[in-house]
Parts: sequence; C-alpha cells; structure tokens
Amino acid sequence: MTILVTGATGNVGRNVVDQLVKRDADVRALVRDPAKADFPASVEVVKGDLLDVDALRQAFSGASTLFLLNAVVADEFTQALIALNIARQAGIERIVYLSVIHSDVYVNVPHFAGKFGVERMIEAMGMNATILRPAYYIDNEVTIKDVVTGYGIYPMPIGKKGLAMIDARDVGEVAAIELVRRERSPVPLPINRINLVGPDTLTGPDVAAIWSEVLGRPIAYPGEDIGGFEQNLRQAMPGWMALDMRVMAERFITDGMVPEAGDVERLTAMLGRPLRSYRDFAVQIAG
Repeated sequence: MTILVTGATGNVGRNVVDQLVKRDADVRALVRDPAKADFPASVEVVKGDLLDVDALRQAFSGASTLFLLNAVVADEFTQALIALNIARQAGIERIVYLSVIHSDVYVNVPHFAGKFGVERMIEAMGMNATILRPAYYIDNEVTIKDVVTGYGIYPMPIGKKGLAMIDARDVGEVAAIELVRRERSPVPLPINRINLVGPDTLTGPDVAAIWSEVLGRPIAYPGEDIGGFEQNLRQAMPGWMALDMRVMAERFITDGMVPEAGDVERLTAMLGRPLRSYRDFAVQIAG
C-alpha cells in the first residue's frame, strides 16, 4: 500500500512527505528533478511530470492513495485532468486534492477557476477524495521581507476585508492526516472538503501592525495600487501569471478570504495544537 505524492519537492509537497514519513507510511514521490529529492531513504523517488503520460502510468502503478498538487502554470487544469484520468485507470480510489479556498467564488481568477473545475470533475466522476481548500499561504510573504525591512512598508495589496493566511507546514500536516485516514480505511471514503485557514483573519493594516511590533519600528500599509502590483510582478514572472495574481488581489480587496464558522476549531482539533500564526512567521524570518 503506497501513497503517491505529486509536487513532492515544493513547499507544500515536501511537508506532506515529511509528515507521511513520521506516520510510517509507504511514500512514493513524483519529482521533475531527482537531484532535488533529498528525502529519507524510505521514500521511493520517481522522475516525471504531470504531462508525461508514460511516467505517470509508471508512478501510479501499484499506488493506492494519491496526493494531487498542481503548480500554478498555464496548463494546470490539463495536468490535473490527465493525472486524475490515469489515477482512475490505475484503480486508485483514495485521493487528496489540493484546491484553494473560495474556488467557487473567485470565478474570474484563472488558477482558482481551474481548481474549481477539477473539483467538479472529481465529484462528477464519483471519485473518492478529500478536497483541501487552503487560504493564502503565509510562506508567500518570504519574498517581501526585504521590502518590509528596507523600505518600511508592507507591499501586498491584500485589502481590508481580511485573509485567513495559513502556514504551509499546517497544510502539509492536515494533508498527511487525510492521506493516512483514507489509506488505512478498509473501504474508500466519500468525498469531503476542508477549508485550510490560519488562526487569524488579517487585513493589510493588521499585517503592517504585526511587522511594526516585531521589528520595533513603524511599518506602513500604503494601500492597494493594483496596477503597480501587476507591473512589479511582471519583473519576476510571465505576464499571464502576473495578471492572474493581479485579479486574485482584486478579489482579496472586494471579497477577502474569510473562514467559515468552525474552520479554525476543526483544524485545531485535527492537529491537536494551535495553528501557526502570521506573527510566529514574522518573528521567525525577521531575525
């Protein structure tokens, strides 16, 4: 009985693998570059990607449970559908899919809409899956540390409705818990959805206040210059992706990412500990 993890060398996937190893699961990791797969010796590493049908068939053969993670790429939707079809051919009936919170609300955001389409396929095809819906990752904020410390501003235009940001380590642990639960069940379990959120719902001014406290000096939130945000992103990523992120930020401003009643309590009970907070993260990287 083997749990196959896609995207295994990424921020979330690596945490999933580590948590599965801690739970004595048999783990197989699908990776593009085995040289980056510095996993424990017990982890089986298979080279391939989600558009390589032959590699997928090899990787899925003999696996009983699948963790499906797609990076934000132009053909993300196609990758997911190919992977799920091959999983079905391989007889895999236990799946954990990493979607995104409010995928059914942020309908004009390309990678949200793609993930919602995958959710609909899973459901329409009667596949047995846990659909994890994480909010914005705290870990994304590593990239803005130099701006915060060097210029005294928090530059992310996250708005004033609030985002329930979550630590990728918490995402990985919840995913591992669900993978093991499905793997060890005597029968395939029905579909369920879990919102993955942090302990606090934070606005732009809230995050700036946290940084001010952690750094011991004023950090400002300059507001929502969405056009400037997109132009800055275009220096580091393709135009289509920068536009995707811009539209997402616009929905942050108009809708926020607010958890549903009971989400925080459910996750805290699953983990048996408090969720990691944005302040914990800021303290960790400020040093």
